[in-house]
Amino acid sequence: MTHTAVVGLAVGRGTGEEVAAVFRRVLDRLAQLHGRRVRIERSPRTYHSYVSLRREGGGVERMRELTRRDAAHYEDFCRRLAAAGTRAVFRTAINAQSLYLVRQRLSAVKVDMLRAGDATLLLVRDEAQGFYTGENEHGPGVLHRTTTFSRDTTDAIIAFALDRARALWPDGPVERITLAYKYHLLDGALEDWAAEASARHGVPVELFQPDTVNRNLIAHGLPARGVIVAGNEWADIMHVVLLDRFGAGRQENHFTENAHLHPDVAGLVEYQTVHGSADDIEGTGTVNPVATIRAAAAIAERHAGCAGAARAVEEALDLLAGRGVGTPDLGGRHSTTEMVDALLDALRPHPVPGPATPRDPAAPVPGR
Repeated sequence: MTHTAVVGLAVGRGTGEEVAAVFRRVLDRLAQLHGRRVRIERSPRTYHSYVSLRREGGGVERMRELTRRDAAHYEDFCRRLAAAGTRAVFRTAINAQSLYLVRQRLSAVKVDMLRAGDATLLLVRDEAQGFYTGENEHGPGVLHRTTTFSRDTTDAIIAFALDRARALWPDGPVERITLAYKYHLLDGALEDWAAEASARHGVPVELFQPDTVNRNLIAHGLPARGVIVAGNEWADIMHVVLLDRFGAGRQENHFTENAHLHPDVAGLVEYQTVHGSADDIEGTGTVNPVATIRAAAAIAERHAGCAGAARAVEEALDLLAGRGVGTPDLGGRHSTTEMVDALLDALRPHPVPGPATPRDPAAPVPGR
């Protein structure tokens, strides 16, 4: 009897429903082509985008309350998935404030693997602490935001980055880990924690200001095997630049994964498109489906036993590009549905030696 893989699905406002429909169609088709069975478990709540919160009105307090509700519900959904043994969830864009409350509570990191020729960069974004996390307190004309940094969280993130790097490069030692944080604001604590982590793990952990990391990348080029652990204050802004420098394309075509380090949800990986909720094009049928297509392929290959799914999708996307099939932002004249229809028609199983088994989550998906 064929094993049924379970994949979580969380949908936000804006173009979330359109993106979710693309995800379902591509995942179902890949499973069918590989003779696999996949069941999607969708969260019963449709989460707010920032724009939908503002549109709903009610002022700051109402927005804060809905933000807390969304965060509490999504956190509970992730915990229930993990408890049931589910290892993958695809999420469309939701309000960042709700999302980062969950990431703080579940100690999340965002992982991206970027390659250009012989250069490789493993970027691990610290989503569990720093300015992006924390709570707001409002006064008359004043907003106070309280954030927290933790030695234990910092060390857990460094340990995760080191483990992931060793899985990616098993043929040699990890030479160093670069930390990109605005550490001058933290009274020397982060510098001490980095030194302790370096001694504990036996790997140089070098702490730099974000602008210094930028200067080094400009002066010395891309590393052969680089590992950067970065606060979101730097990594969120720099991601689009790094995609460009590594020839990985635009954000709209890219997906990333978020790993949770909290023991209650360890092993649950959240996949997301890099683009946002795109509320301004909701209902127009023009949302770019490429990032969602790639995320579906990654989940199919890594978690549903569809070996070769990622390569098959890349070949189909190349075929579509050669035919000029694309949404308006890609220079085409096709709707989202038309582009997905064409992709599903072009999909063919990619031959892979040996039995189809779930792919190691540490392995990167081939990019464009």
